[in-house]
Amino acid sequence: MIYTDGACRGNPGPGGWAWAVNEAESGSGSDAATTNQRMELTAAFEAVKAHPDEHIEIRSDSTYVVNCFEKQWWKGWHARGWKNSQRQPVANRDLWEPFIDHVLARGNVRFTWVKGHSTDVMNQLVDRLAVEASYRVTDEEIEAATVPSTPTPSSSQDSLF
Repeated sequence: MIYTDGACRGNPGPGGWAWAVNEAESGSGSDAATTNQRMELTAAFEAVKAHPDEHIEIRSDSTYVVNCFEKQWWKGWHARGWKNSQRQPVANRDLWEPFIDHVLARGNVRFTWVKGHSTDVMNQLVDRLAVEASYRVTDEEIEAATVPSTPTPSSSQDSLF
């Protein structure tokens, strides 16, 4: 099982992502101008790529990530030409498209949800690692960065699929 999380200081703002199998095996990174959803996606995608030959379970507190696969939102996105149920462009398509293709090609990745900011020790670990990664971004990187120009979904989960 691989836990993942994303964090953003401001939304948009500097962000970090992390994945961890345990205290000793983890990965993380940052982006100077991003959103929380982009960091959640990046964390899960990087975890999958870091474990290429294994049957894995990605455990995330992001319903955005988990529901894409477990509720098969991606099927609707494909059928509608990368439009969500509201007929708007799918937010973060530049990340979703290669991620979905990669997961489908592998066929050995499962996604499960964990309640965020609860007592789950591994979720707390990846949250801490993602926040720490967001602070590795320098002021110069923040000043030079721009947030990717992808549509952002509304607060309603219905607008995502």
